[in-house]
Amino acid sequence: MTGVSRAAPVDEHAAEGLVGTEQVGAVLVATLARPPVNAIDDALLAQLESVLDAAEADERIAVLHLRSAQKVFCAGADLALMRASFATPQGTAAMVAVVERMQRVFARLESAPILTIAEIGGAALGGGFELALACDLRIAAREAVLGLPEARLGLLPAAGGTQRLTRLAGPGVAKRLILGAETIDGGEAERLGLVHWAVPRERLADAARELSARCAHVPRAALAENKQCIALAGVPGDAGFAAEIAATSRLYQHPETRRRVSAFLDQRANDPKEKR
Repeated sequence: MTGVSRAAPVDEHAAEGLVGTEQVGAVLVATLARPPVNAIDDALLAQLESVLDAAEADERIAVLHLRSAQKVFCAGADLALMRASFATPQGTAAMVAVVERMQRVFARLESAPILTIAEIGGAALGGGFELALACDLRIAAREAVLGLPEARLGLLPAAGGTQRLTRLAGPGVAKRLILGAETIDGGEAERLGLVHWAVPRERLADAARELSARCAHVPRAALAENKQCIALAGVPGDAGFAAEIAATSRLYQHPETRRRVSAFLDQRANDPKEKR
């Protein structure tokens, strides 16, 4: 097994692009399809941005499920691009520009008004792990390999890795993995809180599909408002509390919320246990 989801096969046009997409209900499945390791370059980033554009514009989409058609999830920056950059005086600026674009795309992924899920069936290293860290939820194969080993090359994970990993697991874990250039498996990543679930590789596709489907039952508006409030929890002061009240007011007026609350109240009113 490779961790490729059987429930969300690659779109028939995936071979023509680097990211195939398929809509399954309220879930948009985006499959990285740049053989052999989904190396990140401008072209892949552009297609990820196009997927985000489509998901954000379509109110029917509540969940973006990101996965891979390869044995790895994503091995990070394109080595050929790095080699070419080191070969010319202008190369440094070109490589820095790619990293800056990675930061922007991953920030969009993090703040998107939908739930984002990374299904990590194989190696997620460097920029590939940074991509996963930008997602709201991560489910990995226990056998997957994860890490930010850039320091080994005299570099650092500059597409948000030092920031997101530290916020997620604390400076102790961040220093262990980043300064030690350590790679870990999915089981250890779960223990450290870097992924939410680690399952055997043969179960990953089904587990990721079930997770996406379950989350997709939550209204998109509620997902977006909750994400914004959770993000404010790390901001000093009381802004998060005020945001909760403002979001609650907006949601109470939302047609889908009103429909769901009314249905819930009617169900409880007709429940014999509630009439005792």
